Amino acid sequence: MGVMDDHTAGLPVEVGVTGTQVVDACAKVPGGSVLLGAVEDLLNWARESSQWPVTFGLACCAIEMMATGASHYDLDRMGIIFRATPRQSDIMIVSGTVTKKIAPVLKRLYDQMPDPKYVIAMGNCATGGGPYFYDTYSVVKGVDQIVPVDIYIPGCPPRPEQLIDALLELGRTYKREHPIRNTRKAPLKPAKTK
Repeated sequence: MGVMDDHTAGLPVEVGVTGTQVVDACAKVPGGSVLLGAVEDLLNWARESSQWPVTFGLACCAIEMMATGASHYDLDRMGIIFRATPRQSDIMIVSGTVTKKIAPVLKRLYDQMPDPKYVIAMGNCATGGGPYFYDTYSVVKGVDQIVPVDIYIPGCPPRPEQLIDALLELGRTYKREHPIRNTRKAPLKPAKTK
C-alpha cells in the first residue's frame, strides 16, 4: 500500500491518509494515545532540558556559580549538570578574571567542546576586565577577545538568580535553532520573551 518516488528514496509512503484513519490507528496503540509532533521540537526540548556547562571558575564569581549548583538553588532539577570535561559540555561559563596566562587554556577548552557550543561571561571581570581594566597589563579586557560570548551577566559578583536566568534564556534560544544542522558561527541574538 505504498507509493515509491524520488523524494522518499524508495521507502513506502502512505498517500491519502484521513483524520479518521489517524484516530483509528491511535486507538490501536496500547493506552489509546500517541504523541504527535516534529522531531526537531523533541530534540530542542531535550537540549533545553539537559544543559551541561563545563566548570571553569577563575575567581570570586566561581563561588556564586558553585552556590547556584548547590542545594539551595539546585540546578539539577532543571537538568543543568556541571561537567568536568569540555568534551561532554555544551556551555562554558567563564566566571572570574581572565588573565593573559590562562587565555590559551580557555581557548583550548573552548576548541575541545563539541558543536554547538555556547559561552556565558559571568561577572564584571569576565565581561570587560572589571576593576583591573585600566591598571593591569596581565588581565584580558573581556573574555570576548578570546572566544565568542553569547550571554553577558553583569555584577560583582552576580547573584545566582542571574546565572539561572541566563541559563534559562539560553534554553529558550534552542527553540530557534535546528538541532542537527546548527552551523552557527556568531554569538546568539537575544531571544524574544513573552
